[in-house]
Amino acid sequence: MRDAVIVDAVRTPVGRRKGALSGVHSADLSAHVLEALVERTGVDPTVVDDVVWGCVSQAGEQTLDIARTAVLAAGWPETIPGVTVDRQCGSSQQALHFAAAGLVAGHYDVVVAGGVESMSRVPMGSAAQDADPLGPRFHARYGGVTPTQGIGAELVAQQWGLSRTQLDDFSLASHEKAAAAQDAGRFDGQIAPVRLPDGDLVVRDEGVRRGSTPQALAALAPVFRAGDGVITAGNASQISDGAAALLMTTSEQARRLGLVPIARVHTAVLAAADPVIMLTAPIPATQKALARSGLRLDEIGAFEVNEAFAPVPLAWLADIGADPALLNRDGGAIALGHPLGASGARLMTTLVHRMREDGIRYGLQTMCEGGGQANATIVELLGS
Repeated sequence: MRDAVIVDAVRTPVGRRKGALSGVHSADLSAHVLEALVERTGVDPTVVDDVVWGCVSQAGEQTLDIARTAVLAAGWPETIPGVTVDRQCGSSQQALHFAAAGLVAGHYDVVVAGGVESMSRVPMGSAAQDADPLGPRFHARYGGVTPTQGIGAELVAQQWGLSRTQLDDFSLASHEKAAAAQDAGRFDGQIAPVRLPDGDLVVRDEGVRRGSTPQALAALAPVFRAGDGVITAGNASQISDGAAALLMTTSEQARRLGLVPIARVHTAVLAAADPVIMLTAPIPATQKALARSGLRLDEIGAFEVNEAFAPVPLAWLADIGADPALLNRDGGAIALGHPLGASGARLMTTLVHRMREDGIRYGLQTMCEGGGQANATIVELLGS
């Protein structure tokens, strides 16, 4: 029976908005991680059947199927196709799901999944511009409400009874964990440093804030709801630039090519929920993944839940009952940043490297997505 395995996973450092990576075109960021996969694995690009690439703001520089542009920018053969996927923040996690399904079905033998977003160069919401992407029938169904993620985060905090202090404490811990991971070199094996046109080398995620305090976070004003709002720039994910990629194949093809996989895609599911509150679907997605996999919660040794806003992982913890010590051990998007189309692949890159380093058999990744959706993926360490 065919399977889907992850041979290697690599990412750029995540750059701050208008930071070090803001001068790099999204296609070139994408090409960089494609090149890094070849350098790290020795695979011949001619064996790649497709590049499945997440990107959310498919406007301006990120239009015209950036997956195909990335293949060509990387200098790979013109015979290799590419396709661009949009499932909002989960776009590159969905790219991995499509890649895995294609491998299991026999449509692919070798495929690259990943994604990119330069939020500095193509601002969030660029694709919609002045248009209404929802339409009158959606508005009629939901009482004229236009869903926004920021208000959704406020609603999650309210529904789960999460205080501003709890959100800020979680956010401070994200930065502290990310700083500790940087200091211990835990990101070094997953990052392909980016050489800038001026010769500077970007080697670290730029968003990690060291030395922050509860008092500093408490001083920040709410962004989405004045007065009693609890969501601030300090407890939300950072606007960022970055790319990530995973080389995937089957166990049989890996042996044929002399490649040693890290992990197998064990279970991949989707879920959807209320599109107004929008951010709660990781909870049913996780429940569905566990049910379909036949695994117990206590068999999962590492969790990556995207920190779009602090209420998202905190509500997930409350309902799922996972051990908080196993969640986002090296920090999350609040500290590291959230380059939308790249984040799913970035989380999976972090997850499989952690599993290999610590000998963790099963890991689970999930993230909230626009429209009230979520992907959840369970991966199994090979050789464990």
